[in-house]
Amino acid sequence: MKATPVKGTRDYLPQEVEIRDYMQSVILETYREAGFERITTPIIENGENLDKSDGGENLNLIFKVLKRGRKLEEALEKGDVKELSDMGLRYDLTLPLSRYYANNRNELMNPFKCIQMDRVYRAEQPQKGRLREFMQCDIDIIGNPSMDAEVELILTTAKALVRVGMKDFKVKINDRRILKSIFAYAGFEEKDNEKLAIIFDKLDKIGFDGVKKELQAEEYSEEAIEKFLSLFEGGELTLEAVSKVCDASYVEDLLYIMNTVDKASKGTVPVEFAPSLVRGQGYYTGTIFEVEAKGYSGAVAGGGRYDNLIGKFLGENIPAVGFSIGFERISGILLSENYEIPEQKAKIGLFYDTDTYAEALILAEELRKDYKVTLFARPKKLGKFLDKIEKQGFAGYAVYGQEDGVKLFADR
Repeated sequence: MKATPVKGTRDYLPQEVEIRDYMQSVILETYREAGFERITTPIIENGENLDKSDGGENLNLIFKVLKRGRKLEEALEKGDVKELSDMGLRYDLTLPLSRYYANNRNELMNPFKCIQMDRVYRAEQPQKGRLREFMQCDIDIIGNPSMDAEVELILTTAKALVRVGMKDFKVKINDRRILKSIFAYAGFEEKDNEKLAIIFDKLDKIGFDGVKKELQAEEYSEEAIEKFLSLFEGGELTLEAVSKVCDASYVEDLLYIMNTVDKASKGTVPVEFAPSLVRGQGYYTGTIFEVEAKGYSGAVAGGGRYDNLIGKFLGENIPAVGFSIGFERISGILLSENYEIPEQKAKIGLFYDTDTYAEALILAEELRKDYKVTLFARPKKLGKFLDKIEKQGFAGYAVYGQEDGVKLFADR
């Protein structure tokens, strides 16, 4: 048997779990302060729901669950691979929330402000920064079609990131409707929008020359390529330029979000237009946004508006928008910087002899007013054991029956 975890998953040491638990509690409390309510959903979803969720490339990363018993035997007899599975593990928390809302909306507030903090699963090719099992921390607002919902999500997410220790970050924002307008203006066909978006999303990594080469490799017309790139005068695409090629309301929406966030945060939460921001999920219908932290590649949070997804269950459009913190990304960043939980009680060990256990328990309760206390039977080689618990993050120790009380390792 193998002692190592399945590839693409992780074991976490007690010190890591303590910090992760603290971060999650801070994020959860921040969300709840803003009036969001937490729900939970099963990790298993109906296979048809997952397949029709417009999840973009994530649909290729679904962990599928085989049918059971006679149903599996019948599927095997048919020889059709697609018939072997009827369920799968959730790849994000948005599709489960959409199903949940459709099933429970008569019991929920409108608008519904929702928290989800749970594990999701993707059949990724494991590598640094990409796990097959990972935690997401989502907030969503369902039932509010105005841009006020985007503003609230951005401000609440930014507050949560600050509270857990993230610094020097900015929010990048775009609109899927703007992207479609740009592509149409250039002369590309609508059926190529998703492929074009994937190429355009690489702009920050491969530059304009790289984007041009990839468009040429796909054999799009030179006229459309040149017209598309001509929008970027001076190397950037401004909202002013965008307003000339798309519905003015799209630009007005972004300006409203940016200006309102700036005003409400007193300039502490920078939001900037990012024309090449795409987001991979196909269910996004309007605004999309990401949080970028200075000095780190990739987004630490992301989300957008998905006004059509819940309608797949209900047969009517329900406005919805969400923002997800990439918990594994931020916890990895902060742990690499030797993050310490602020204002927490120091952890100490209390040693006792076999005939003083009851008395040591009473002393431990008294010490817990000021410390986190773990009891240990006194080992034969106390000094060696002290070295071990110091490496495990203990701040000091005490020995029952000795009058010198708590001794801190920092004072040795």
